[in-house]
Amino acid sequence: MPQTGDHLVPDPAARPPRVDTSVAHNARVWNYWLGGKDNFEADRRVGDHVRRAFPVIGEVARADRRFLARAVGFLAGTAGVRQFLDIGTGLPTADNTHDLAQAVAPESRVVYVDNDPMVLVHARALLTGRPEGVTRYVEADIHRPEAILTAAADTLDFDEPVAVMMLGILNFVLDTDEAYAIVRRLMDAVPSGSYLVVTHPTLELGGEANVAAMAFWNENAAPPIRSRTGAEIAGFFAGLELVAPGLVSCSRWRTGPDEADAASVPQYGGVARKP
Repeated sequence: MPQTGDHLVPDPAARPPRVDTSVAHNARVWNYWLGGKDNFEADRRVGDHVRRAFPVIGEVARADRRFLARAVGFLAGTAGVRQFLDIGTGLPTADNTHDLAQAVAPESRVVYVDNDPMVLVHARALLTGRPEGVTRYVEADIHRPEAILTAAADTLDFDEPVAVMMLGILNFVLDTDEAYAIVRRLMDAVPSGSYLVVTHPTLELGGEANVAAMAFWNENAAPPIRSRTGAEIAGFFAGLELVAPGLVSCSRWRTGPDEADAASVPQYGGVARKP
């Protein structure tokens, strides 16, 4: 893959990755719920069915994006973090991690990680940041943390703090022990002063209707998904220091005056510092 400055650009000779449009995929369905246009009929069909079974899913998607903005604003601002490892990028939209971080600190370095072919195509074309910083995309799987770290090391300095962003991605690691091990490996690789950011769906916080929605998803879309309890999600932050207000509905994490009355959604969110 050729590079222009610090940004990945498509290789004209490279064969475009194959996208299976017949099977709904999380990144594209999420894009549909957010009002985007980068999705196919299968994505819209599954997305509509899930929305009928679980009507708040659109608000969950929007709350997750607003959480991202507040979390990155805190990290790049108050916490002074200048490096971000965003795993499970999803399809680029407005206010991506690099947009938010580099708006506060233009020198911020951001590495995106995903393994969906359609995300790959869009990321290479659209995820470019300010010239003072670095924005890169790497193709890797959440189940292979060593590969993620090896690829990210070309851009990030693991002797300096890194914010490891894992929004809506650990729910695709079905085995909880494996999910814990992935997070531990990633956080073991970053120094004191680094942060872990997680959002994760739950059947708590009014999310009981998600049982049927997730069952339908797992029969008709990819990759398979699961919920976790607040106690299970808190386990991802073991050994870390949760930033106030702790692990809460992502819609209620550090809200500003314009979001003070935001309704709780069944998606936990938390930010924690490595001591």
